[in-house]
Amino acid sequence: MLNLVYALVAGVLVTIVVKVAGFSLIAGIVPGTIVFLGLYVVLARRTFMKVQGVMEQVKKEFEAMPPNPKEQKVRAEKVIKLLEGALPLGKEQFLVESEVQAQIGMIHHLFKNTDAAMAAFAKTAPRSYLARAMQGAIYFQRKDFEAMRKSFEEAVKHGKKDGMVWAAYAWCLQANRDVDGALKVLSRSVAENPSDEKLKTALSALQNDKKLKMKAWEPAWWQFGLETPPMQQPQFMGGGRRGRMRR
Repeated sequence: MLNLVYALVAGVLVTIVVKVAGFSLIAGIVPGTIVFLGLYVVLARRTFMKVQGVMEQVKKEFEAMPPNPKEQKVRAEKVIKLLEGALPLGKEQFLVESEVQAQIGMIHHLFKNTDAAMAAFAKTAPRSYLARAMQGAIYFQRKDFEAMRKSFEEAVKHGKKDGMVWAAYAWCLQANRDVDGALKVLSRSVAENPSDEKLKTALSALQNDKKLKMKAWEPAWWQFGLETPPMQQPQFMGGGRRGRMRR
């Protein structure tokens, strides 16, 4: 938000200076707008570079994750503190706090701290669709199926091109014996992603009364905590809105 304010003030000042110099208001608006847009882009990029630097640190910490579960927990706490240190950047730029909270929630969820994960996910914007999908997975585990559907609907609305999110939604519905619901979700997913062969295969499996298998979306699928992965060491996958953890 501060980036927008600073850029707007600079643009207004330029406009006023040009007007005071004896030119028309229109003549001042043009350079004022250019300064506003240019400065905003520069400031926003600076903020996102700071966030990216934090994400790179987080990635390195996860890549060096020790095999001992106790040490993993200590490392995870360190990573969360790193991310929490980036939260003030949300005052500089829109959506930054939401994305950082999404990453914090994913890490909490990865280490089975679902209460802390849900608290973080509650502070994310709907566009953080992976956070919404994980939120839906937690509601599934808590048997709050109405809230689960609401979370997954938001997830597929904002992440309609991510086949794994659609498949996770359908998996939860089928696991809750709502096969018709799962079929409808996968039919919608194929309509949105007509070239996604993995979704087509999943839909075909359900249409033939088979259990939906998520192997096609491994290892990213394991981050939902709904099935036990063959490997237990968590790893971090990227940053930003599509940042993911995996096991």
